[in-house]
Amino acid sequence: MKKMHMRSVKPGDILSRPIWTANGSFLLGVGMKLNERYIEKLLRLGTEYVYVDDQLTSDIIPEDSIQDETRKMAVQTVYKTMAELKAAPLIQRRVSLPNLGKEYRQIIGDILLDLTRNKALMFNLTSINVKDEYLFQHAVNVAVLAGIVGIAKGYNRTQLTELGIGALLYDIGMTGLPDEFWQNPSRLTPEQMILMQKHTEEGFEILRKQPDIPLLSAHCALQHHERFDGSGYPRGLKGKEIHEYAQIVAIADVYNALTSPRTYRKAYSASEAVEFLFASGNQWFDIDLIKVFCNHIAIYPVAATVLLNTGQVGVVSAVNQESSHRPFIRIVQEPDGNPPGTAYELNLSKQLNVTILKEL
Repeated sequence: MKKMHMRSVKPGDILSRPIWTANGSFLLGVGMKLNERYIEKLLRLGTEYVYVDDQLTSDIIPEDSIQDETRKMAVQTVYKTMAELKAAPLIQRRVSLPNLGKEYRQIIGDILLDLTRNKALMFNLTSINVKDEYLFQHAVNVAVLAGIVGIAKGYNRTQLTELGIGALLYDIGMTGLPDEFWQNPSRLTPEQMILMQKHTEEGFEILRKQPDIPLLSAHCALQHHERFDGSGYPRGLKGKEIHEYAQIVAIADVYNALTSPRTYRKAYSASEAVEFLFASGNQWFDIDLIKVFCNHIAIYPVAATVLLNTGQVGVVSAVNQESSHRPFIRIVQEPDGNPPGTAYELNLSKQLNVTILKEL
């Protein structure tokens, strides 16, 4: 299979990965043949990429960091929690939610089990979801990214659980905001930003009152917009004053937000997002945490379609563990625009004269 931009998709292409809705169900499933109506709908919903079947890359099968069933259950639980809290009066949002801790410990346990089966411990996101109300998928991606960093840093089970619960629920304070903040909004006005900033303290107030939610998890909600140089909110904390869990969640939050399409911009590629994070080192985030985080990102994920400086078009067939920016490439189109007579691959870690110009 290969990952294709929607501008290149044509009627008759067959989906090889499902399209998710905001609440964790499938909009379109594997094997669905796309027609003009489906393509138009996906474009209208803000979908930028899809995975499709392709004869030259039929053996290239990217694996998400977690299983589809794990993702589905996690998204549905986050959706249910957020929707119920959003509909509740303020005073009810801050009272005890008896099953919250139990539900989220189970979810984090499932996510960690999937991650520990991933020997490479490399984040490779293959799920495609519609743009509207992406908050729920976003929370799960942040939890997966945070879990990978926690495992890489050698956290024990208790620490991983604290971090994971905090990562899933760090934006729970958003439930107190008006609907437009849930709809993947455009850039905020100064007035909207003042209102938005209240969600960190509101989230902390909700979580710290839950009997089975660790207090350190609640601090992920409170501190995920603090910045290493003291320029963040709500308290202007800096450096080591910010708990490491919250710093990890913040890095994962920014990375996943950058690589997701918004109404006012297209999605950044993984390589562009990694460059952004490194540029923010010891300004927004601890540079040592950024290095750990970026060492576990598939900069050019398996099945991504890329343009090479040779004029060839290829599909990433495998990630090079020692040098993730120099993957293995299956050539699918020669410089003259024709497919190769026989499929072949380039190992960019060995062929240093060949570089990736961009992801298509």
